[in-house]
Amino acid sequence: MALASRLLSRSRQLYACQILLQQEHGVPVRCFAKEAAPPALKGDEMLKNIFVEVKSKFETALGILRKEKITIDPDDAAAVSQYAKVMKTIREKADLFSESQRIQYTIQTRTKDIPDARTYLLTLKEIRVKRGLIDELGAEAMMMDALEKIEKEIKKPLMRSDKNGMSLLMAEFDKINKKLGVQREDLPKYEEALEHKIAKAQLEELKKDALEAMETQKKREEFKDEQMMDVKSLDIRNFI
Repeated sequence: MALASRLLSRSRQLYACQILLQQEHGVPVRCFAKEAAPPALKGDEMLKNIFVEVKSKFETALGILRKEKITIDPDDAAAVSQYAKVMKTIREKADLFSESQRIQYTIQTRTKDIPDARTYLLTLKEIRVKRGLIDELGAEAMMMDALEKIEKEIKKPLMRSDKNGMSLLMAEFDKINKKLGVQREDLPKYEEALEHKIAKAQLEELKKDALEAMETQKKREEFKDEQMMDVKSLDIRNFI
């Protein structure tokens, strides 16, 4: 039990940092607010408001984690689904972005001033790569081929302000979606699948961190005779 206590004393770091800060994605704190930013404030007041906002979200997340049972078992589909459900509840209660919403926000902010379609598509690819997302269907190559086709037809670079040219490109994209079996009405299912993959990846990371922490403690003299616990048996709620 002493070993488990030492391990799970890190639970705030393991969970809160993943949920609220998402440092691996490099998202600024203000990006989590779904509403537009308020009018410009003086430095101290702005920092105070940000602190209060983050503190509120943090406490909301911890409050939910104290109630929900999470099993650190990325190989158990039921455990992954439960973890994804808890994370969704936290996002809804704390007014946080989902991964797809963060991606959408990033796309909007990174591409709003891009004038041409080619740079726009290249920027989308850059965002995808930085997010660690894999283009399993090869859609990007198809989209670039479609752009090449349209630019040959209009005999100039396609600008996003060119309504006729963009309509032609969108028609080509619709053909690609049909070929790949992607339908707009299925977008919620794709988002759910993405969140499920993220939940599994986070549980794998938590399991890795937990095992490393126990291995480190095991090397200490006072824990040498203590048996390693099964990560799945740990209950985070007891240590938050």
